[in-house]
Amino acid sequence: MLENPRSPRVRAVAKLAKKAARQESGRFLLEGPQSVGEALTFRPELLEELFATPTALERHPEVAERAREHDIEVEFVTEQVLESMADTVTPQGFVAVCRQFPTAVKDVFAAGPKLIAILEEVRDPGNLGTIVRAADAAGADAVILTGRAVDLYNPKVVRSSTGSIFHLPVAVGAELEDVVTRARAGGLTVLAADVKGDDLLAVRTEGLLAQPTAWIFGNEARGLDDDKLALSDRAVVVPIYGNAESMNLATAASVCLYESAFAHRS
Repeated sequence: MLENPRSPRVRAVAKLAKKAARQESGRFLLEGPQSVGEALTFRPELLEELFATPTALERHPEVAERAREHDIEVEFVTEQVLESMADTVTPQGFVAVCRQFPTAVKDVFAAGPKLIAILEEVRDPGNLGTIVRAADAAGADAVILTGRAVDLYNPKVVRSSTGSIFHLPVAVGAELEDVVTRARAGGLTVLAADVKGDDLLAVRTEGLLAQPTAWIFGNEARGLDDDKLALSDRAVVVPIYGNAESMNLATAASVCLYESAFAHRS
């Protein structure tokens, strides 16, 4: 059992909470039984180290079983060591070290997607993780991060996705204009979520959402610049019927992606 929270090995794991360490190593942190369980189920080859407290393993025997199925050793640690490794204040008994696994943009379009989410300079890690989760739930084929977006492997992004980063391709480091060009070449209609756009209900009534679609979602604070908005085929706004001043980006993205999902299946 690892007992010293100041040991070099523990410190090396803890450093992965920092972007510089993740970039240098090509690794990232995974915390909690849910995220670790999803990694073991969908991408077990990515796990390089798996740590758990004895209590956590007793509470979640299914995690131990999945680890055994893939010959992954679970190393016991004390609560104090786990707290030193984890990014959260109250970790849930599991920490893993995983290899990063971004998808190339060309591979996203080579697969013939019907629904993708393009996130242009989305900076909030909670928003990014939630949108990845919503895209996964809506059956989207991929998520693509363009511009100066938050790091996909930021611990809060990973936690907010609740394991969805292991379920669908996520491409990073792309330029919006290139992605839009590839989307059109692949037969997708490019829609931009923007407050200056047409009402989503009207667009749905026209039947436009039933087509293969690439949704563009912009920065939380300023949305999409006019030149980037002009890249889309049409701008669309999610209407607000109550008195709310605005809608959270992740919530609006979830609505748009599900509207497309409903249209594709009706």
